[in-house]
Amino acid sequence: PDSFPPLRNETAVHVLRGRMKGIQGHCNSCYMDAALFSLFSCTSVLDSMLFKPFPLCDRNVQSILRDEIVNPLRKTGFVRARSVMHLREQLTEKGQCSSFTNAEKDPEEFLNLIMQQILGIEPLLKLQSGSQEEQQDCYCYQIFMDKQEDLVVPDVQQLVEHSFLTYDLKLAEIPSCFIIQMPRFGKEYKMFSKIIPSLELDITDLLLDSPRECCVCGDVATLECS
Repeated sequence: PDSFPPLRNETAVHVLRGRMKGIQGHCNSCYMDAALFSLFSCTSVLDSMLFKPFPLCDRNVQSILRDEIVNPLRKTGFVRARSVMHLREQLTEKGQCSSFTNAEKDPEEFLNLIMQQILGIEPLLKLQSGSQEEQQDCYCYQIFMDKQEDLVVPDVQQLVEHSFLTYDLKLAEIPSCFIIQMPRFGKEYKMFSKIIPSLELDITDLLLDSPRECCVCGDVATLECS
């Protein structure tokens, strides 16, 4: 099948900026439009979803995702709402949930359905909480946190660190892909008016049992203070 590389630098600006660009919204599709744009427009990290024949892979859904959404987005910078609806209809059929075509969903619900049940991809993240030895496998991490008065316009790095600290979480291993969902807000309440994207994410302090430098003496640290 045809494939188009993700958009980079000046090419991304040229192809994606302007009127009638991006993924056309229709009938509460914003959660899926934003997720698909983030996952595929400018990165190839998850391109295996488009081509690799996973054990449980539904090739029909895979071809719709690749040929009707990702390739047009990377080629022309625009995806019609009809193409996304085609995918939503398939998800409704495969996921046995009748509301995928008309209701707003949580992005995590969409990602879990398409990655786990339809394509059969192994979980991308392994999280461990506190002293518990049991690991939690998941496909994305949704940031939950209480309102922080000192964080007025935070960046992604700060939000991830605050959230991991609040819930005493660690990454059990370096993830191949780290999908992060920002704090949710609706029409009535916004926790943050803006969030600055961190172009790089330092996960050194988020890794379980990772050797780190002592901030006092510079040797390998033996203790960690939250």
